[in-house]
Amino acid sequence: MIAHNFKHALFCAVVTMVVAYPILGLNLVARGTRVGLEGADTTTLVAIFVAAVVVFAFQLYRDTLMAALGKLPKLNPLAHREPMPQAKRVKMESWILTGIIVLALFWPFFVSRGSVDLATLVLIYVMLALGLNVVVGLAGLLDLGYVAFYAVGAYTFALLSQYMGISFWMALPLGALLAALFGLVLGFPVLRLRGDYLAIVTLGFGEIIRILLNNWTAVTGGPNGIGGIPEPTLFGMEFGRRVKEEGNTSFHETFGIAYSGEHKVIFLYLIALVLAVITALVIRRLMRMPVGRAWEALREDEIAARSLGLSRTAVKLSAFTIGAFFAGFAGTVFASKQGFISPESFVFLESAIILAIVVLGGMGSQLGVVLAAIAVTILPELAREFSDYRMLVFGAAMVLMMVWRPQGLMPMRRAHIELKRQE
Repeated sequence: MIAHNFKHALFCAVVTMVVAYPILGLNLVARGTRVGLEGADTTTLVAIFVAAVVVFAFQLYRDTLMAALGKLPKLNPLAHREPMPQAKRVKMESWILTGIIVLALFWPFFVSRGSVDLATLVLIYVMLALGLNVVVGLAGLLDLGYVAFYAVGAYTFALLSQYMGISFWMALPLGALLAALFGLVLGFPVLRLRGDYLAIVTLGFGEIIRILLNNWTAVTGGPNGIGGIPEPTLFGMEFGRRVKEEGNTSFHETFGIAYSGEHKVIFLYLIALVLAVITALVIRRLMRMPVGRAWEALREDEIAARSLGLSRTAVKLSAFTIGAFFAGFAGTVFASKQGFISPESFVFLESAIILAIVVLGGMGSQLGVVLAAIAVTILPELAREFSDYRMLVFGAAMVLMMVWRPQGLMPMRRAHIELKRQE
């Protein structure tokens, strides 16, 4: 068996060297008006060589290692426990989620501004992941261009506020609806596609939107982006030090309190929290409706679903449209939070991260997606000293998850019927 794996192991080690050396082993150095290449230090080169050796050894003894690792779950004392009854599990999940939401409402008043700002970003990714979970996790349609709908929502608010003076609250539904329209338009060309072909088309769609935003300079500002995006107001009250629009009042003057920049950050966080909860509740309700069952049927077996009378066209279009709708929601909040957007905020890497959140959390599992969004967003911030190797660690984590727990952190549990044993 080892002799059989030798060629494959050697090939993998060579690929590791070929890919890693140009990225880590070479550095770009400015020399006047020219750019030159310099080799990395000895430590980096040794690390690349060690990585290639590790890959070679793992691939060479892969069958033996995987057989040994397959026995590890038996060491878990809870591995063979009886599954929790469906009714009890649903009730417990509801109580846990309610407790988390209540805690999240009061949490920002006791932590730093940076923590609240990071939590707002987490909630934006939660909305994005929940929306993509409809397309990928429930309907089984691999979408690699989901970031395009995110960009549509963000640019809708930015352009409407810049050219027409429309506020955040008016742009929020408009951005979501326009993103849903784009999802509907994308759904028609891909009705007959599945698997890799669907992934390639959606990837192309995402790049088309990004390139259009980058080159349509007269409207979108091109690479320079759009700045000065207004912040949301609360019944005409602005959270800045000075009022920007006539007829509005300032929040701190209305309530007779000292001005603080944290007020705006906390308000944005609460908006993102409410929208994330609405997203989760709406999708949770849809999952229990016939349309949710149709998504799952399409994912499991498209031919069988069609034989039962389900319209493939309607099911696919509904998944793309609803998923894009919530991406538009998230995009509008993101534009308001940042105050500035550019095409570089909506590159393919964003789609890959959102898809990774769905896969890591568990396809179709809402609670798993929420936990994965928190982990993927917060962990890199806690380990800033490893920021240069963020994607390397991220890729390794994905590989390990696919090896040891391919179903995700908290896989989706199906409702089941218990039959009493007849005596």
